[in-house]
Amino acid sequence: MRILVVDDDPGARLLHSRFVAQADGFTLVAAVGTGLAAVGHGIRGGVDLVLLDMRLPDISGVEVLNRLRTLGEHSPDVLVISSSQDRVTVRQALAGHVVGYLVKPFTESALLSRLATYAAERATTTGSSTGSREVPLAQGEIDQLLSTGRITVQHTRGAPLAPIVPTWPGSLPKGISQVTLDRVVAALDPVSPVTARALATELSISLATARRYLDYLEETGAIDLAHRYGMRGRPEVLYRRVPPPTL
Repeated sequence: MRILVVDDDPGARLLHSRFVAQADGFTLVAAVGTGLAAVGHGIRGGVDLVLLDMRLPDISGVEVLNRLRTLGEHSPDVLVISSSQDRVTVRQALAGHVVGYLVKPFTESALLSRLATYAAERATTTGSSTGSREVPLAQGEIDQLLSTGRITVQHTRGAPLAPIVPTWPGSLPKGISQVTLDRVVAALDPVSPVTARALATELSISLATARRYLDYLEETGAIDLAHRYGMRGRPEVLYRRVPPPTL
């Protein structure tokens, strides 16, 4: 099975590439340092599994996941290798249907164990492939998220976690209008993410209203979140609709 290593740290790329070289049944296709390079390899094909860092210099690892998933059945599997342990990042990664989330730094034996588990599961599964400060998740807690019903992880390539149009509850929360909700959903795209401010401008609603509806959609699992990192300040939050199932 062919592996692509994605990490902006040259030392980490070299180390992880060496680890892959020791894994039976796996071969290293390339090691790249940017998200766009990773997406390019995914589009060209020839990659079965991506070892993906979440913090990249151009686009985030979450955005790489989103773009790879638009490839449908041709989308490679993804094993996250990241030092990010906050719940938002982990949840976004799991919503992208990763096959695992390994916290850096990790040992060679830890990675080889994950690869062996992945190979075994793939062999037996057809087609598998804002508030208070968050307390970082430990590796065991992340593993628990992968194995319990708190966040369901599907291993079928290209299959989204939620439908493109969510099934609204019979009684919407206070402050959520069905008409406005439908407008917000219609304005969101499954490929091109937008900011809350851009959405508010497009729909001629206040920024606070846009954020209220986006928060509701995020809670229902109808949209994904990503972050765009600039030169200064806090990262900008981007919103996109969960893509439809690939038939």
